[in-house]
Amino acid sequence: MSNVSLQLVSIGVYIAMMLFIGWYSYRKTSNLTDYMLGGRSLGPAVTALSAGAADMSGWLLMGLPGGIYVSGLADAWIAIGLTIGAYLNWLWVAPRLRSYTQVANDSITIPSYLENRFKDQTKLLRIVSGIVILLFFTFYVSSGMVSGAVFFQSSFGTSYHTGLYIVGGVVVAYTLFGGFLAVSYTDFIQGLMMLVALLLVPAIGIFHTGGPAETFDTIRAIDSTKLDLFKGTTFIGIVSAMAWGLGYFGQPHIIVRFMAIKTIKETKSARRIGMGWMIFSLLGTIFTALIGLAFFKQNPQFTLDNPEAVFIQLGQILFHPIFAGFVLAAILAAIMSTISSQLIVTSSALVEDLYKMVMNKNAKDQQLVFLGRMSVLIVAVVAAALALKQDNTILDLVAYAWAGFGASFGPIILLSLFWKKITNWGALFGMIVGAVTVIVWKNGDLGKVFFGESLYEIVPGFLLNLIVAVVISIITYKKNEAIEKEFNESVRLLKEE
Repeated sequence: MSNVSLQLVSIGVYIAMMLFIGWYSYRKTSNLTDYMLGGRSLGPAVTALSAGAADMSGWLLMGLPGGIYVSGLADAWIAIGLTIGAYLNWLWVAPRLRSYTQVANDSITIPSYLENRFKDQTKLLRIVSGIVILLFFTFYVSSGMVSGAVFFQSSFGTSYHTGLYIVGGVVVAYTLFGGFLAVSYTDFIQGLMMLVALLLVPAIGIFHTGGPAETFDTIRAIDSTKLDLFKGTTFIGIVSAMAWGLGYFGQPHIIVRFMAIKTIKETKSARRIGMGWMIFSLLGTIFTALIGLAFFKQNPQFTLDNPEAVFIQLGQILFHPIFAGFVLAAILAAIMSTISSQLIVTSSALVEDLYKMVMNKNAKDQQLVFLGRMSVLIVAVVAAALALKQDNTILDLVAYAWAGFGASFGPIILLSLFWKKITNWGALFGMIVGAVTVIVWKNGDLGKVFFGESLYEIVPGFLLNLIVAVVISIITYKKNEAIEKEFNESVRLLKEE
């Protein structure tokens, strides 16, 4: 068999495994809570790795190593910001959100939690947040499909559209039938694959570059500034990179995992597992880029045309085709895990937060599960249609989708968990201001206007949301006994654990 055929065997085994998990999860899904939240039955390991895999996507295995390969360790500031943000998200949000969503009428989506938390009789908060999720995630899913299509195109020479249909078909199949459980179990497997690949590639690579001392000597000979964390950076640049960590508090496809864990107590174990996975994965990514620099300098017979393919190239050169196929499958896993997580959250926004609230409050679980599956299919078809032309505007939107979610939901989630007096009006206007600020700041490049250089739009969006939410809440606050009772009950559950 040729090398490409052997690599395709690995990809085929991986895809078969994902479809089997979808079938297995389908048999365990009987009601809407099962489909949207896995019946709150996830253990700490599955919660931790599924949150990590849903978060990182292809950026971890392609984008970040490519950036460090070109610019050196100065590009690692984003990884540092993300690590700090993820830790604080696990520490502050995970246990409190698990507790509060249980107390607040057993909420199973972020919009339903916000409505129940604020006793919002207008339904505006739930509808607006559902629309924000639907809008951003449709484009987010489309971008993931573009990435998957390009992956197949560049790795196996398929046409762009063939790659698009393969990725879209497989992800939709296991997400549509298996729901949240399938997404979480597949994310767990995908997270393990990503970690193993990210540890083995640099571990084997450093033997081929002569060990640590010779590897770093080679990098210094190429450009000593590659190892300088501050070279070429500015204060605004570092703030922008570190500010990526703020986004974690408002990412629906990540924080929904906190709601699904079996018990509040297990969030502590999940935090340790999740942060361990993240730190080792990020270190593996950084060392893959640095070792790649040394390897391609020492071995001029090999060429690297695209820096973002450094992980792929090293895997194909250093390993047997079967394991090289595993490396490729790990990249595909990173792409698919994020798409599937976004699909299930978008489906829940459509069914639980828009259809059920606006059109049919008395819909039965069986009907809602069916509509949830149809929503996955519809959103995937729309996303695939947007991806058919490989339109750059979709990818441009994704560049600030992280900021959009972080700035619109992040401050509201934090305030709702830690401050009794935030009101539904404060939350609603804060959310709108955060989202609008991100879009206006990004498109107007207002960072250059005010600071002379681009400032990541999540910074002003997050801060303005926070200020508006607090000020309007102070103005509109009226004591609500039901809210006070639930807030105190959620804190009591935390203390009991």
